[in-house]
Amino acid sequence: GQGKSESLLGEALRAHSGARALVATKIPPKNMRWPGKAEYLAADTYPPDHIRAYTERSLANLGMQTIDLQQLHVWSDAWADDDGWKRAVDDLKREKLVRAFGISVNRWEPTNVMRALATGLVDSVQVVYNVFDQAPADELFPYCAAHGIAVIARVPFDEGSLTGTLTRTSHWPEGDWRNVYFNPAHLAATLDRVDRVLPLVPDGMQLPELALRFILAHPAVSTTIPGMRRPKHVERNLAASDGEPLPPRLLDALRTHRWDRTPNATP
Repeated sequence: GQGKSESLLGEALRAHSGARALVATKIPPKNMRWPGKAEYLAADTYPPDHIRAYTERSLANLGMQTIDLQQLHVWSDAWADDDGWKRAVDDLKREKLVRAFGISVNRWEPTNVMRALATGLVDSVQVVYNVFDQAPADELFPYCAAHGIAVIARVPFDEGSLTGTLTRTSHWPEGDWRNVYFNPAHLAATLDRVDRVLPLVPDGMQLPELALRFILAHPAVSTTIPGMRRPKHVERNLAASDGEPLPPRLLDALRTHRWDRTPNATP
């Protein structure tokens, strides 16, 4: 928070100046309301001066002259026709303060960005996609593939369930949002589904690697962004990026574990 992650990343980049890293960051909504909703005005959520100010702040935190990918942290397609954000994006690209611009889509609303993509100003879309949440493959992914828009798959482990480490008694510190997401009923339903996926894990592979390989197998997906808190997590997750495909029959079997959920459903 408060740019700390960007500052740490900037220090790491300067310590390894010979390496080329692609840097992406996000702009929070000015009204600080998640998720984005149609009843919120674009002028209150992402006014152009807010987009510019946060981009300049991120550049200062990172110690960089250009951000490879700048993204809006929330979105509602009700804002697609607003000229303010469009002007800000166009200006930042023209001034070479950002190379590319993306939108992070609300959970379980993968088509709530299609009008924005049609403007031609959006270079990437970040969306929840995993073994359970496969709805983006219906409409969003084909559109992105046809128009050269990058796809960043987030929440690859369904907030931890697809790591195989959760149990029916799992709980988190008071105030941790996972206590809400994994309320007792949802946690039990989720782990029932995880139990049905486990027999598909090949010998010599762990569930998290299978989850990542499933995501990366989709041709429209450019990359995925798993959370990593320990070096062993980094090593394990990197193993999934070797380009080795999963067998078609295994992919077909994993697709049967699709679980369509809606934003209005209680997790």
